[in-house]
Amino acid sequence: MALIKLVDPTTLEGTPRVMAESGIAQYGKALNTWQAIMNTPDLFAAYLPFLRQVAGPGVLDGELKDLSALYVGYLNNCQYTASHRSTSARAKGVSDDLMRAVVHEDWSGLSDKYQVALEYTKALTLLPTVLTYSEAPQIADEKLLAELKAHFSDQEILELTMSISVWNALARFHRVMGFELDMPEAPEGVNPL
Repeated sequence: MALIKLVDPTTLEGTPRVMAESGIAQYGKALNTWQAIMNTPDLFAAYLPFLRQVAGPGVLDGELKDLSALYVGYLNNCQYTASHRSTSARAKGVSDDLMRAVVHEDWSGLSDKYQVALEYTKALTLLPTVLTYSEAPQIADEKLLAELKAHFSDQEILELTMSISVWNALARFHRVMGFELDMPEAPEGVNPL
């Protein structure tokens, strides 16, 4: 059961209503995350376009962006995030086997670029909770940051870092909110349950 009420999008007005209608047109329904955020309509009006910029097309490969986001959901033990990100990855043609390989860290068949991105994803997801600022001011170690710079442009690093950060925040938001799934379950072996 959701921690807070889920708002009926038809009660919104102005820009929040326009954003809700555009999201519903894209997904065929109002997602639980949106309906929770709609408790503050102006926040929702800013959230949806922002998330579309973070998760949508950019300079970073869309498949990699989805796999990284799925891995964030898995590492955060968030069934809701894993459900959404696996649905997005499937829509881009990513196989269930590849998703399973990513979350179970069987990366040997992946390019060096993908492996570096997934190591970076793991570092940004898990290390802030165990390393102090004085131990690791940039979270990732110098070697990983150098590998990142060798494989990605500044714009790609920005997109990847923003995506990892946003999905970490959303996975934690999703978990505490207690949403029921509103998309198909993540594939077997990808679902963090």
